[in-house]
Amino acid sequence: MGLFTFIKDAGAKIFGIGKTSAEKKAEATAAANAKEANEDRQAEQHLREVVSDLGLEVENLNISIKDDMATVTGKAANQATREKIVLVVGNSAGIASVQDNMEVEVQEPEATFHTVEKGDTLSKIAKNVYGDAMKYPVIFEANKPMLKHPDKIYPGQVLRIPNLD
Repeated sequence: MGLFTFIKDAGAKIFGIGKTSAEKKAEATAAANAKEANEDRQAEQHLREVVSDLGLEVENLNISIKDDMATVTGKAANQATREKIVLVVGNSAGIASVQDNMEVEVQEPEATFHTVEKGDTLSKIAKNVYGDAMKYPVIFEANKPMLKHPDKIYPGQVLRIPNLD
């Protein structure tokens, strides 16, 4: 006789043994998706704990992560708390964007956000925004409790810049 060739992936469908390439690929994809979903759930839980540990008041906080986007829902005590929660989530590794679907109990003017660049200091940012470098404590206070010290900012970090009104 001799060597006969067959379509390898057809056999599993008939006899129920082995797995086709498509089945293997589907299983690998499903396993990767399950692992990613589990990691997302862990990250979501960790972020909720961080928000709680920072003492940010929000009712029914929910954070969901899909790929590199987080969606945040709940009812924040005020606009400042809402913005701080967005910053806590957004300044986390792996998060590229935050969809803010939160409500607030007390409406206030929205702050602007500033992305820290290399060489930035709170004084330099205050000088650019307010025209007075000595107003850096306003920015520092607006970003507590995420900031522990006015000199501890880093490039890429996003900060709240409150209105002085």
